[in-house]
Amino acid sequence: MSELSSNQRKRLIGLLLVLFVCLGSLTTPFRSFASFPEELRLFSGQEAHLNLVMPVSAQVTVNHPEIIKVNGSTEHSFRVDLHQPISLESYRAGKAEMKLKLFGAIPLKTVKVNVVPDLKVIPGGQTIGVKLKSAGIMVVGHHLVSVAEDKRSSPGEEAKVQLGDLIVKMNGKPIQDVSKVAELVKAAGESKKPIVLTIVRNNETLEIPITPAYDAVDKAYRLGLYIRDSAAGVGTLTFYAPDQGVYGALGHVITDMDTQTPIVVGGGDIVHSNVTSISKSQNGEPGEKRAQFSKESKSIGNIEKNTQFGIFGKMFNAPDHSLYDKAMPVAFAEEVREGPAQIYTVVNGQKVEKFDIEVVHVAKQEFPATKGMVIKITDPRLLDKTGGIVQGMSGSPIIQSGKVVGAVTHVFVNDPTSGYGCFIEWMLQDAGIMLRAPGTITESESKPEQQLKAS
Repeated sequence: MSELSSNQRKRLIGLLLVLFVCLGSLTTPFRSFASFPEELRLFSGQEAHLNLVMPVSAQVTVNHPEIIKVNGSTEHSFRVDLHQPISLESYRAGKAEMKLKLFGAIPLKTVKVNVVPDLKVIPGGQTIGVKLKSAGIMVVGHHLVSVAEDKRSSPGEEAKVQLGDLIVKMNGKPIQDVSKVAELVKAAGESKKPIVLTIVRNNETLEIPITPAYDAVDKAYRLGLYIRDSAAGVGTLTFYAPDQGVYGALGHVITDMDTQTPIVVGGGDIVHSNVTSISKSQNGEPGEKRAQFSKESKSIGNIEKNTQFGIFGKMFNAPDHSLYDKAMPVAFAEEVREGPAQIYTVVNGQKVEKFDIEVVHVAKQEFPATKGMVIKITDPRLLDKTGGIVQGMSGSPIIQSGKVVGAVTHVFVNDPTSGYGCFIEWMLQDAGIMLRAPGTITESESKPEQQLKAS
């Protein structure tokens, strides 16, 4: 009986300990301690407030008070009341470390602070025309050449030239213009010599000889390849950074419409565009903005990069039709919160308007990825006009709490009122004006993926 009683006492004590731990985890001090950051990023001049809500004091040690001030102090070491918020104020770019010790001896928390130069951008929303020139000749298909009355063949396919290949040289000479190909093919055909194509495929450079075939129907020499050297379309400007003279747009990569491979940039321009009408989105069928721009339209920026987050280049003057013509702060990814936000976009002509959305999920990312947040259109005017997110809206800046936090990237095909957005810091990184501190965020993609379409 005494043994059974002892076991019961042990079990009871164990249950009580578990209960105390569970109750303790629900207390404000425990929750604030668990959420207290180990790493923190700030722009120079930015303030942050940290809460531990503990009824004790602690010793604070700051290794670089010239980079961050804690509670307004420039001292290296001093005491703070943990029942009150701890304020951090950044002064200049650099890295600092703040250590908290209870009673000046027991380590409590260490916070690494990375201060980056202040950065502000002018949010976009304008519809732009994109004229992109590839860095070579894109192979987008094969075709058969009538080499005899009863025989057809494709020299390109027989030479194992593949869709998506980028021809950068012909017989050792750089080539970017489709109009120059015909004369080279004709000369090779008449001399009965093969053309050596220098091809970039999956970041590898190959040399492939190919002998042109004479087309008995067209009376011309052919390679049996469908080729293209440029692409054009419309999208939305995300931001213009006046201090650096650069812009970012689209929020997603431009791919060739036939091969679905990203286009390697050989040049290009963006121009102002005019929205003429909108095809509304419906479940299973994303709509689109219909916009016009002419080949003679004045360039407002060049195109230097085409990445998974859009196109980037130089823009030396603020674009026309801005809704907000003053530079606005940008947000780090960890500053984005679930809740109300707005997007800037055009639904008629060239007028940029502000529309309400809801950020319904924020992912934590340790590396650049386009699915940073899930957004939902809530503005009745925009839903009535577009049905939700439409193609051509990609790149529309997302604004939250007075900061540019991201851009629209994709629409959910089965629910066009919702879609994905990317964090603005990834676009700023690709624009070359913001460096990210590694290891400050961990990935936690918890939302199920849905069928997507670039918008």
